[in-house]
Amino acid sequence: MKRLIGVFVAMFLFVSAFSQSGGKVSDNLLMTSKILKMDRKYAIYLPADYETSDRSYPVLYLLHGAGDDQTGWVQFGEVKSIADKAIQEGKCTAMIIVMPDGDTGQRGYFNSPKGDWNYEDFFFQELMPYVEKTYRIRTHKRYRAIAGLSMGGGGTFMYALHHPELFSAACTLSAYAGPISLEEAATRWEKQYPGISKDEQAKYFTRHSALELIKNMPDDQKKSVRWYIDCGDDDFLYEGNSLIHIAMRKKEIPHEFRIRDGAHNWTYWREALPTVLEFVSQGFHQY
Repeated sequence: MKRLIGVFVAMFLFVSAFSQSGGKVSDNLLMTSKILKMDRKYAIYLPADYETSDRSYPVLYLLHGAGDDQTGWVQFGEVKSIADKAIQEGKCTAMIIVMPDGDTGQRGYFNSPKGDWNYEDFFFQELMPYVEKTYRIRTHKRYRAIAGLSMGGGGTFMYALHHPELFSAACTLSAYAGPISLEEAATRWEKQYPGISKDEQAKYFTRHSALELIKNMPDDQKKSVRWYIDCGDDDFLYEGNSLIHIAMRKKEIPHEFRIRDGAHNWTYWREALPTVLEFVSQGFHQY
C-alpha cells in the first residue's frame, strides 16, 4: 500500500510540475493611445520561466485577422498550448508573444489616407515602446519578429516592408497582400474612404501594395528581413500570395514560400504556427 501511495504521489507531483511549466496568457490588457484617442486592448504570452528569471526575451508580434480581436490567437489559435509544446520540445526558443487588437474603432492595421485613424503610427510609436518597456523584451532588431494571418498577414507585409530595420523575420499566413492593381485599389478605397482623390489613391497604393513595395525595394534591403510566406491551395487569397512569391523571385529577395493543402481557416493556421515559431527562433539563436 505504501508503495502504491508513493506511486500516486510521484504521479501527482509530475503532473503538477508539468502543468506549472507552461507559459501564461493574459488576453484583456489595456494601454492608452493618444494617437487613437482611446484605450487599446492587447493579449500577451509570457514563457514559463518569465516570473522566475531575470532574463530578457525575444518578442513575436502576432496579428489576428478580420473579424477577430486580440483574443483570436488565444482562443481559436491555441497559442499557449502550441508555444508551450514547441518550447518544451526545443523546437523554438522561449519568447514573448504580443497580440494587439486591430478591430476596435476601425478594422485594420494601417493609417487611413484621410489621417483620421492612424493605427500604424499607434503600433510603432506607442504599442511597441509600451510593451518593450513594460516587459523584459530584448529591443534589438535581431530579437524582434512579426507574423499574422489574413488581415494580420497584410499587416505583417506592410510593417516589415515599411520598417525592415525593426524586424529580423516576418511570417505571413493566408495574407491579404494589398491590392494587385491601382484599378482594384480605387474600387475598394472609393467605398472605404469616400472622397479620396485620384492622387491620394495613387500615393496610398504605392504605400500599401506589397507588390509595389517589393518591386521598388532597394537592393540593400533585400536580405534585411527573413521571409516566410504560407497559403493554402484552396485559399481565396492564393493569387496575391503567389504573385508576391513571383515578385520576390524576380527581385532575388530570399524567402520561404509554402503552399499546403488547406483553406482560409483556423485549422490551417493552427497547423502553421509551430513552423512560424521555429522559423523566427532560427533568427533569435546564436550559431
